[in-house]
Amino acid sequence: MTERDASAQAARDTIVITGLGCVTALGDTVATTWEAILAGRGGVDAISRFDASDYPVRIAAEVRDFDVRTRVRSKEGRRADRVIQYAEAATWEALEHANLALADIDAERVGVVIGTAMGGVETFEEGVRTLHTRGPKRVSPYFIAMMLPDMASGIVSIATGARGPNLATVSACASGAHAIGEAAEMIRRGVVDVVLAGGSEAAATPSGVAGFAAAGALSTRNDDPTTASRPFDVDRDGFVLGEGAGMLVLESAAHAHARGATVLAVLSGYGTTADAYHLVQPGPGGEGAVRAMRQALAQAGLAEEPSRVSYVNAHGTSTRLNDATETIALRTVFGEPPPTSSTKGATGHLLGAAGAVEAVFCVLVIRDQVLPPTINHHTPDPACDLDVVPNTPRAADVRHVLSNSLGFGGHNVALVFSQS
Repeated sequence: MTERDASAQAARDTIVITGLGCVTALGDTVATTWEAILAGRGGVDAISRFDASDYPVRIAAEVRDFDVRTRVRSKEGRRADRVIQYAEAATWEALEHANLALADIDAERVGVVIGTAMGGVETFEEGVRTLHTRGPKRVSPYFIAMMLPDMASGIVSIATGARGPNLATVSACASGAHAIGEAAEMIRRGVVDVVLAGGSEAAATPSGVAGFAAAGALSTRNDDPTTASRPFDVDRDGFVLGEGAGMLVLESAAHAHARGATVLAVLSGYGTTADAYHLVQPGPGGEGAVRAMRQALAQAGLAEEPSRVSYVNAHGTSTRLNDATETIALRTVFGEPPPTSSTKGATGHLLGAAGAVEAVFCVLVIRDQVLPPTINHHTPDPACDLDVVPNTPRAADVRHVLSNSLGFGGHNVALVFSQS
């Protein structure tokens, strides 16, 4: 292989991020969400979408003031479940940010991969309610289509005209991160040049809240919602359900360069493993997370120098076992971990969208050279002896960041993002 051929191959194998989009409880754009994150504001409040007065948990990080008419362009999306609407809205923002019109490129080489843990759970609830109260003949013909986990990716494909590989990743709280990692692998294999990748979730619904509450996973700090999610704090008592979407435009460096795109960051590493241990508890010592992080660091060329990672966006759910176990895993990998914060104190836990929204934050960390805080952190836990960037953002020299996503079922994903 000549030097020119090697350079061209490297440009195809290097995966870059050129566009970002998100919808969260903090705002329905990247700019509004990031501004709130750096201001230390949280999006948790009393549930407004249904009467939760009889529920043991009455708080969530809901998306509010979302205008379907302006944010969702496709007719299919406008009548769809909210999980689909959030995904489409975040996708349009990401495409505009990337200055990418699919009509100007080969749409057959544009893929879509969108993860979700719960899919159209609100549609499912409504369909079952109609079935039991009005009978089977009154069930909507869109019932099945709008509850399927793959329909966010399907409708984004229909709306944008992307005609390459189209699929959904469903791996609980690792779904969005899996979507991004697998999208990068598609580009590396030469199957596509561009992938619209991320995750979406809209599970702050009666069954979602009741189910996670029954499992003992949620904070019951109903009288103090703004401080309910407190990752790594000694007084944490569970996570808060969040909702929204995060989408990224991934491209081969060669494709991005050819169209003169602005590169925001490089997706330099991806690792994925299974605990093979328990339905909801992490493996002892975070062994599966350790292997995922080491895989991602190796792909990023940092296996021998993990200290070059400047920041970790932790999974950091605000549950007692997860936060303590992730701390052990980070110490196993890094020895002395870099500054490590959890943005779930502000956004809540977006389940299948969490890894995607947090990937957006990681790219912004590199762009702005600032570390987002772990809000509501007031009493350190000796079992979580990390520099969690408590309550206030911090300027930093950031070259590489790592993001963890760890899901029910023992799914582990680590992503490494690097300066271009």
